[in-house]
Amino acid sequence: MSEQSHTPAFDAERVRADFPILQQQVNGHPLVYLDNAATTQKPRAVIQAIVDYYEQDNSNVHRGAHALADRATEKFEAARVKVADFINAAQARQVIWTRGTTEGVNLVASSWGRSTLQAGDRILVSAMEHHSNIVPWQLIAQEKGATVEPIPVLDDGSIDLDAFAGLLDDRVRMVACGHVSNALGTVNPVQEIVRMAHAAGALALIDGAQAVSHWPVDVQALDCDFYVFSSHKLFGPTGLGVLYGKEALLEAMPPYQGGGEMIETVSFAGTRFNQLPYKFEAGTPDIAGVIGLGTAVDYLQALDRAGAAAHEAALLAYAEERARATPGIRLVGTAQQKTSVLSFLLEGAHPNDVGLLLDQQGVAVRTGNHCAQPIMEQFGIAGTVRASFSFYNTRADVDRLFEALIKARQFLV
Repeated sequence: MSEQSHTPAFDAERVRADFPILQQQVNGHPLVYLDNAATTQKPRAVIQAIVDYYEQDNSNVHRGAHALADRATEKFEAARVKVADFINAAQARQVIWTRGTTEGVNLVASSWGRSTLQAGDRILVSAMEHHSNIVPWQLIAQEKGATVEPIPVLDDGSIDLDAFAGLLDDRVRMVACGHVSNALGTVNPVQEIVRMAHAAGALALIDGAQAVSHWPVDVQALDCDFYVFSSHKLFGPTGLGVLYGKEALLEAMPPYQGGGEMIETVSFAGTRFNQLPYKFEAGTPDIAGVIGLGTAVDYLQALDRAGAAAHEAALLAYAEERARATPGIRLVGTAQQKTSVLSFLLEGAHPNDVGLLLDQQGVAVRTGNHCAQPIMEQFGIAGTVRASFSFYNTRADVDRLFEALIKARQFLV
């Protein structure tokens, strides 16, 4: 930290001005938005890029013979290059557009899994995973006669690497793990998990939905076989995601869906499929969304990302300090390595009731099981209250959260 002592502090207040939605009141109070793990807000530049596309360039991409199609295609493919650079993919063709993290996992499970898995094969999935990184593997495992087995999680919410090592054998074909737990905020040691999976002869898919907004991700350094994430958690539009895969694997995988764009030639005698990445992008894509995501990447790349990460870490530390000093709060997920998620229970109160009373005071959080029922069951709870932070949040937001909790406690406990 001493080397950075002369670096100006990250200016969250200045950044907040870039996000129009944060400048409003909810239920008569200034909005405190602490639901970033569910979706992040969009900077004005992203919103404007989408408007500009529909007002100036609206056309289908590729194969068009007019100026609008040319402009739309240029921006569409430029966004792919931006995303490839953003995650340090070797080639832009390794970036596949999907409808989100969920479809990315489903694509790999359906295409790679259906063409590769055999009866008796094993898939290891961490016990803290989001349902979207569990259910697709269960579906394909049931079809192929394989099994899906949990990687144990310790009481603090961290992966039990010793237990993981004990599960690995030559029947494990895939290891699926989140980079960051959406329910607990745990930052998993994914580089080590990938290394261990590869040493056992297995592939590794990393769900990066909760990671890419917080720090730079280098898929080549991770050496993961697949990496998936969503636009809407990266300050971009909803309904869009990214699947990164190693080129040899993507080349060998059969198409996920059939239709336009994913073909080279079609006849009733047979069909020849298009090259990467188009082989996996059947039909008209979310062109405006892709352009918006490209702009979101531009926005992030122009930020002081190291400063933003340090700011978020300080916010989480301050929030945990306030939580430990507040009577009746139980933190859920206390791993040493965490980012931007404060998951907790208020003693004697149902999380949904807490969330409702916070909303009445203008504080937006998420309640429930966070699509992570297995880890909630392990902890013996139905769900939590989850406050999740981004770089546009401030210490004042944390203070408002705890002021609202203290007031809510008077009605609930």
